[in-house]
Amino acid sequence: MSEKSIPPLKEKRILLGVTGSIAAYKAVELASRLTQAGALVDTILTQAATRFVAPLTFQSVTARQAYADQDLWNGQEHVLHVKLAEWADIIVIAPATANTIAKLAHGLAEDLLSLTALSFTSSPPRIITPSFLIAPAMDAGLWKNPAIQKNVATLKKQGALTIGPEQGHLASGLDAAGRMSEPENIFREIRYQLSRRGPLAGKKFVVTAGPTQEPIDPVRFLGNPSSGKQGFAVAQAALDQGAQVTLIAGPTALAAPRGAEKIDVQTAEEMTNAVLSNCPRADALVMTAAVADFKPAKSYAQKLKKENGLTGINLKRTQDILTQVGRLKKKTGWPKIVVGFAAETENLIANAQDKLNKKALNLIVANNIAQPGRGFQSDTNQAILLAPGSVPKTLPLMTKEKTAVEILARITLLLKN
Repeated sequence: MSEKSIPPLKEKRILLGVTGSIAAYKAVELASRLTQAGALVDTILTQAATRFVAPLTFQSVTARQAYADQDLWNGQEHVLHVKLAEWADIIVIAPATANTIAKLAHGLAEDLLSLTALSFTSSPPRIITPSFLIAPAMDAGLWKNPAIQKNVATLKKQGALTIGPEQGHLASGLDAAGRMSEPENIFREIRYQLSRRGPLAGKKFVVTAGPTQEPIDPVRFLGNPSSGKQGFAVAQAALDQGAQVTLIAGPTALAAPRGAEKIDVQTAEEMTNAVLSNCPRADALVMTAAVADFKPAKSYAQKLKKENGLTGINLKRTQDILTQVGRLKKKTGWPKIVVGFAAETENLIANAQDKLNKKALNLIVANNIAQPGRGFQSDTNQAILLAPGSVPKTLPLMTKEKTAVEILARITLLLKN
């Protein structure tokens, strides 16, 4: 199993259907990405698809079988389409041409892919819902055609999920809707759908991430270099376990994990309001964000000109979010679990323990940002987990994604207890 295995995808059986579109080459990247994430990927290519890419290509990147229409008739497999339909946890058709969409909408079982897909949808209910995903790819005129739209609507009514198509350059030379969604976007959708029955299904998580920025004037602010990577990784780890996630993020360049409800904020006050609004009924609040402790006492409406000079900036404290969350929890019982973060440069455990006690936290994640590979902007972290009445647990230096998994494992235990 790959070291990059992702829990929702690990050993999941994915049947990838590839149809006759120039976008078929993108399906190779998708198959490779899914395999690297730990999934078992078998492929079915239509006859038209084999004109764009060979079955051997998929076998090479998945180390598994890739089937074509001739396999339906060679007699080596008994009732092949039934076997494949029963084997798969989820079927993904990417790209899905207008022709294949029409076949499935009207129940035309003319080739191995349509036979298998139609057998699949009528099989006993899967543990994964929805378990049928299509990524349309066709020219703009076809996509806009009412007949095509009706066929897509029919498949949706039958429980299929669609992703795309996207606006972009098409084989015809047009720039319009019809382009197959990028493999990474399809991958993220599959990851999200396969996570919905995870151990944290039904749990509500609120995660904060990134920096806050306190404006001095319209073009300047007080802030910090937090990238938001650790917070976004925590949000993704919670999604991977099946949780419903609200991600409250300061200004970052990161794309939100698929499935997270993202709330964009800039200032500490905006983050405070967003957190307090979303804490009711929350099972866990994970305060990963690097919230500014101070803000300018006065913010100027117009840009300050350097020619006019500036002798100093008076500061005042921002609102302490965890203190207000503590009051809310004492009054309402929500959120059930509150996790804080302590980014320190000295006396790491002592400072973190003090914050743990003063804020009445269930868990605090401490790290020394002065050490290389452990601070803002870094892709790695080395954290110490502290909880009331427990011996501190020091994690090794690892990626922020793996750190997030460790944090989620601890939160899951706290929720159980």
